[in-house]
Amino acid sequence: MGHDESPTARALLTLELLQSSPGITAERLGERLRVTERAARRYVAILREAGIPVESERGPYGGYRLGRGMRTPLIFTTAEALGLVMALLDGHHDIADATGPVGSAVGKIGRVLPESLAQTVAAVRRTISAVPDQSAVSPDPDITTSLVQACDSRRRTTIAYTTENGNERKMVVDPWAVVVRHARWYLLCWSHTAEARRVLRVDRMGAVDIEETTFVRPEIDPVTEVEEHLGEGWAYPVEVVFDAPFAQVDRYLPRVLGRLEPLDDDRCRLVGSTNSPGWYAQELARQAVPFRVVEGDEVRRCVAELGQRLLDAAQH
Repeated sequence: MGHDESPTARALLTLELLQSSPGITAERLGERLRVTERAARRYVAILREAGIPVESERGPYGGYRLGRGMRTPLIFTTAEALGLVMALLDGHHDIADATGPVGSAVGKIGRVLPESLAQTVAAVRRTISAVPDQSAVSPDPDITTSLVQACDSRRRTTIAYTTENGNERKMVVDPWAVVVRHARWYLLCWSHTAEARRVLRVDRMGAVDIEETTFVRPEIDPVTEVEEHLGEGWAYPVEVVFDAPFAQVDRYLPRVLGRLEPLDDDRCRLVGSTNSPGWYAQELARQAVPFRVVEGDEVRRCVAELGQRLLDAAQH
C-alpha cells in the first residue's frame, strides 16, 4: 500500500492485519502499513475509538490482537470472497490449504468466532477430507471476477485464451454469461474473432481486458445454451430416434447429449456427437423409453455391446 492511501484505508488495513496476524507488534504493523511505528499506534487508537476491541500485551514480545467473539468487521479480499462463492458453486473444497483464497477466508472467520466455535472450525479443517473431483479445474478468482463484471456491465472484452491444443490466442468477445457445470466454469459468449457463438473454459484464460464498447445480450437461457453447445462438434456424430413424445423425453434427457427435436406427436429425434461413444451409449440406456440409433456406427456398436452384456448377465 502506497503513501497516498487515505487514513480510512490505512485504518481498514490495520484491522485486516490485526485479524490475520494476532500478536503483531507496532513495529511490524508500521512496516506493513509503510508508516512509522508511532503512526501505526495511532491507527490502533482510531480502531479503539470506533469501538473495535484491540487488546495489547506489554513487553519486548508484546503485540496487538483483536478480542475474540466480538462483533468486529470481517474483511475479505476480492479473491477470498469470490473463492468462497466459487467453492459453494462447484463443490471445490480446499479449506485445508491456508494459503489459498478459500482457506484464508475460512481462517479469518475462525479468528473472529467465539473460542468454542473456532475450535470446531479448526477441527473440521484438520479432520474432514473431501474426495476431489479429478475433472474439476478451478479458474483464477481475479479473472472470474473480471468476466462476471464484463457480463454484468455488458461490455466487450478481449481475452487471452489457450486452446485445447495448447495454442495461445487473443479473442474479442461479447461475454453473455458465466455457467458452472459439473465443477467446470464456462463463458458463454459471441466471438467477434470467429464470428460465432462460443463456450470457453474460464480456467484456460490468462488475461481479461474489459473494453468500453457495450453490447446487447440476446434473450437466451445460458445453462441450456452451454449444455447444448457441449454436445456439438465432437468426433463421432450420432442421431437417435425415441419412440416417445418430445415432452416425455425432454424432461430427463441430459442436454449435453445434443439437440432434441420433435418428429411427430409420438416420436422425437436427438442429434449430437461425442468423443466417448461408450459413455454416450450408457446415457441413452438410462432413458426409460424405446430408442433406435439411426446414424453413428461407433455409438450403435457400443449400444449393441452394452445390450449383449446385459443379456449375458441375465442368462447367468
